[in-house]
Amino acid sequence: MAYRILSDHGLDRFYTIESAPGVRPQEVDPAFYAALDQPEVRRRVVDFSNGTVSRVTFRIPAIHCAACVWLLENLYRLVPGVGRSEVHFPRKEVTLFVEDAQVPLSALAARLASLGYAPELKLDRLTSVTQASGKHRLLIQIGIAGFAFGNVMLMSIPSYLGLDPHAEASLQRFFGFASLLLSIPVLLFSAQDYFRGAWTGLRQRLLTIDFPIALGITALFLQSTADILRHTGEGYLDSFTGLVFLLLCGKWLQRNTYDAIAFDRDYTSYFPLAVTRRKGGQDESVPLNNLVPGDRVVIRHGELIPADAVIVSGTARLDYSFVTGEAEPVTAVSGDYVYAGARQMGDVLEADLVKDVSQSYLTSLWNNDAFRKPREYELQNMTNLAGRWFTVAVVILAACTALYWWVVDPTQVARTFAAVLIVACPCALALAAPFTFGTAQRLLGRAGLFLRSPSVVEAFARAKVVVFDKTGTLTTGQTGEARHEGGELTREEMAWVTALARCSTHPLSRAIAAGGAGGNLPPVEALELIEGEGLSGTVAGHRIHIGKAGYVGAEAGGDAGGAWVSIDGTVRGRFLTDQTERSGLIDVVRDLSAQGLELTLLSGDRDTARARFEALLGAQADLRFGQSPHDKLDYIRKRQDKGQRVMMIGDGLNDAGALRQSDVGIAVSEDVTLFSPACDAVLSAPEFSRLPAFHRYSRSALGILRAAFALSLLYNVIGLSFAATGMLSPLVSAVLMPVSSLSVVLFTTAATTWAARRAGVTG
Repeated sequence: MAYRILSDHGLDRFYTIESAPGVRPQEVDPAFYAALDQPEVRRRVVDFSNGTVSRVTFRIPAIHCAACVWLLENLYRLVPGVGRSEVHFPRKEVTLFVEDAQVPLSALAARLASLGYAPELKLDRLTSVTQASGKHRLLIQIGIAGFAFGNVMLMSIPSYLGLDPHAEASLQRFFGFASLLLSIPVLLFSAQDYFRGAWTGLRQRLLTIDFPIALGITALFLQSTADILRHTGEGYLDSFTGLVFLLLCGKWLQRNTYDAIAFDRDYTSYFPLAVTRRKGGQDESVPLNNLVPGDRVVIRHGELIPADAVIVSGTARLDYSFVTGEAEPVTAVSGDYVYAGARQMGDVLEADLVKDVSQSYLTSLWNNDAFRKPREYELQNMTNLAGRWFTVAVVILAACTALYWWVVDPTQVARTFAAVLIVACPCALALAAPFTFGTAQRLLGRAGLFLRSPSVVEAFARAKVVVFDKTGTLTTGQTGEARHEGGELTREEMAWVTALARCSTHPLSRAIAAGGAGGNLPPVEALELIEGEGLSGTVAGHRIHIGKAGYVGAEAGGDAGGAWVSIDGTVRGRFLTDQTERSGLIDVVRDLSAQGLELTLLSGDRDTARARFEALLGAQADLRFGQSPHDKLDYIRKRQDKGQRVMMIGDGLNDAGALRQSDVGIAVSEDVTLFSPACDAVLSAPEFSRLPAFHRYSRSALGILRAAFALSLLYNVIGLSFAATGMLSPLVSAVLMPVSSLSVVLFTTAATTWAARRAGVTG
């Protein structure tokens, strides 16, 4: 049945990707999934829906191989109405974008089940994923290999003791055939994953680490079989079974070691997104993990809805581009159901949460491919290149070793050939970077610098130019009370201005809203916001503008600072606040300069504070004022064109383009944190003074990685030299291979943790 479905849709290639692809399908009763179309059940299952397109994530335990991934990511060719699908192999999940009119969820689930990929439906939406089945299979493989190893060794005792093989030739032949029979399940089942991995790589024209292992195992088994069948010896079946047993034990030990070290490879566990919660008429900023269903949250312009919710008041213009990639705003009003991941582009909203906040879901939006920078990092390239050629070099060396021993001592060919193939392992090289940078990412997150991915550590360490924004970055976003200049505003007019100011998260707007009229404010209609300029909206029938002097039509002369206000085209003065420098700013500047970084300031404000920041940053610093968001982006691009690596540090409000363009973009977050997918990292504002320590630590992590590369290379050089000269048996090689990987992992983790303590990142 599965073959007919695939063949009819031109997906026959599914059967060429793996030797045993897919799983056996079962008869599917569509009525079994009918509950998915019930409104209440559907709402709990669907991640997002705009009435036309829905995003749904199914957990599918049957996913187990490359063919599974290929088929599920080509599901659009099988099921009309499926736009695209994304498979997350470690979690055994598939995320699907479907057109509601063409394919109901019940039909989609039934079709998946008909292919053998039945979704696991748990309406409690548990986030923990168990991989017990994979571990259980590995333990069975170890058990079979261990049983065979022990018994083959027992039957090899006469040869271990040096007894005369001709004295009891019939007994020797019996033990030889018995050992061969015991070894066959080890070859066909226990070592199966190595052969499967090698074959899959060859089909993709790649030589993976499984290839030399499979080659060495095959050489030992064939040599032993030939010796037994020709009655010329007992072979190396004790080495063969012991080799597989120890390799599998090493795999189990590695897996458990990685789990114990436990940095989260998928999500930023300490993601700092916060939201304003309204409780008892009071607003408070709370971290995401403190929110529960039923909490009422306040969402301003530009902020993200943290979980599925129902709008209580206000009109929403929701940008779901984080979820769907489409930027066309969707309008929603009081009583409407809205989904996590939407960015509010209109008035202030109040909404009651109906689901728990899933940080993993929000982080998956932050890590959406649409917001990834298209550049690759040097050490990633270095690791990939080394891994690509390592296996080729090992196979050539093993062949040369076998040729040498064929001339010198043919009885040593299989033994030395297998030893060379087994002892050489690029695993340590491949694991060094993720464990070094992954540990650094985890420790930096605990200290207040939250990175998008471990590879950001490398970009952070290599930066040579630091570009600062001013307002909200070098000056605190928590401004003092806003004071008005230029004529009095009536209480009613102040309410209009306050209502509009509440729609923005800019520090000046927040100061105006905090000191403005209280009580129930009129709604804002036709809200417009121009980054770097200001915002406008219609309040109680009056058009209000707040922003720069030029934006509101004011002729301010030299002193044009502050937030200017116009009502119905008439300029009504401006609001000013006393912005203060961030605590420890002088030390930050001095320390970054001492590390050899070039400091630059790009500010959207007028240059009234030039003298102040020249004294702070130094006469050699490049200070530019009156910069639009486009000017900032263009400046960074020009510096990069000169081969310079640029780090941009802004507040994430109107610096999205510059943050994205930079080699590493860091958004500084205050108590109200914006979800800024353009940045590579989010720095908690109270930890701004620790920025030099964070940069120094990232450079230390880079040095630790280089040392780990050297350690891995040293292991392989020593191991290969002993194996090629016949001084290392395949059995000992099987022990050394996982030991080398584990030692590099433990070294990188311990050294990176120690470096964090030494740099002052952790206590």
